Amino acid sequence: MKSSEIQTRLAENLKRIRKQKKLTQFELAEKAKISDETIKNIELCKTWTSEKTLSQITDALEIDIHTLFLPIASTFDKQIADDNKQIKASIIENLREFVNVNLKKMTEE
Repeated sequence: MKSSEIQTRLAENLKRIRKQKKLTQFELAEKAKISDETIKNIELCKTWTSEKTLSQITDALEIDIHTLFLPIASTFDKQIADDNKQIKASIIENLREFVNVNLKKMTEE
């Protein structure tokens, strides 16, 4: 894996996790006791960062450091999510039909 690919993975994971935790770059920087410019530059792949800074960021996000280097969600993961949405929609539709049929039966009695 190339250095640039690792840096991209770090940037994308940092941004994704920060947003999941509903933090702005400024808020994360404050929690990590670093500059918001540092967060911005990491997320834009403009700079590498030190172990110390990574440690401060992961402490602020309350995650293990390896989480920032995990593979980015694959097409397979997205397909599973889409399949789950379709299954949920199917269950809801079947439940609606069941309720409607039984309500109709009840009103006919």
